[in-house]
Amino acid sequence: PKLRFPGFDEPYKQCRIGDIYAERSQRGASDMELLSVTMNDGVMPRSEIESKDNSSEDKSNYKVVLTGDMVYNSMRMWQGANGISPCDGIVSPAYTVLMPKVPISNGYFAAFFKSPNLINEFRRNSQGMTSDTWNLKYPQIETIKVCIPALSEQKRVSDMLGTLERRIAKQAQLVDNLKKYKRGVFETVFSQKVRLIPRNKRKDWQKYKLSDFATRVTRKNGGQSDIPLTISAQYGLIDQRDFFSKTVASADMSGYYLLRSGEYAYNRSTSNDYPFGSIKRLELYPMGAVSTLYLCFRVKDDIVLSDLAKWYFESSQWHRGVNEICAEGARNHGLLNVPTDGFFNTVHTLPSDPEEQLAIASYLSLFQARLDSAQAVLEKLLRIRSGLMQRLFT
Repeated sequence: PKLRFPGFDEPYKQCRIGDIYAERSQRGASDMELLSVTMNDGVMPRSEIESKDNSSEDKSNYKVVLTGDMVYNSMRMWQGANGISPCDGIVSPAYTVLMPKVPISNGYFAAFFKSPNLINEFRRNSQGMTSDTWNLKYPQIETIKVCIPALSEQKRVSDMLGTLERRIAKQAQLVDNLKKYKRGVFETVFSQKVRLIPRNKRKDWQKYKLSDFATRVTRKNGGQSDIPLTISAQYGLIDQRDFFSKTVASADMSGYYLLRSGEYAYNRSTSNDYPFGSIKRLELYPMGAVSTLYLCFRVKDDIVLSDLAKWYFESSQWHRGVNEICAEGARNHGLLNVPTDGFFNTVHTLPSDPEEQLAIASYLSLFQARLDSAQAVLEKLLRIRSGLMQRLFT
């Protein structure tokens, strides 16, 4: 490998996976806990995974797994669907269970089996006509040649990666908690349960139609911008080429809407995070082009601060108005049938006092900055892990 700990200079040993692991084929223990293999979290008790249980009622043919066994999804091994089991249990016959034949570090092999080079070997040795049918059973995986260090070096690598994984898990939990707290904060602020100015200065909030504080944007691109925009939950309006690593827009974007910095676009496509679509402000580029399926508008700062509107559309308070004008059943198809006139006639309750608008916008901006900072740390840790995996296992 390109990276080794000081003091370890013994040559790596070449062997086959079959020299390290044998297949465990024991069955007939249907009373044991049902386990499953996840792509990101490895082997977990099925009861801890929030998804539909498709397991068979008759589990007499399920395979036994013991603590420390390597378990993998035979049809998804080429994607890294594997892990070391932390407990005893049983898994579906669709999984392959490997038990160590020699003393090894489980932590080392948990990382090794997800390394890019080995994943590529799993892909090359999988059998099947298409990726939907690729399958890697024990007779195929046992022949794959690998180079591994001595047990002492395996343990040292395992300890280091384990420390990093725990750090990443803590940071990911922090980010998740901040996202949940953000939703609560935004709902509390825009439902007026919490006011951010002194009681003696508070004024009643007003009901506005969207058309009262926003003007529709329908200018055509006409070649001014070559940036095809899409909406991302994390990054807002972003270049499709950065988000998808490709362009999904039409080659000719002259008929697209031209959006300028500070203007908004409403994507009526639904998702789990955005059941009524998402509204984002363009901030990353001076201008960009969006599909005419989007509803675009600019906010009148003299009525409602654009910085306040940005955060308001991150809350769910505007959903009620859209829900009232959606065609029945439209949400089942992934694209809301929201008429343009109806959208601009939706009613929104917002502060009319510029001082309170500014106080809310400033507070929520600070909160978002804290979340962005935590997210940036997480992304940096993930890049460190990726770089280490490349250097430790190549």
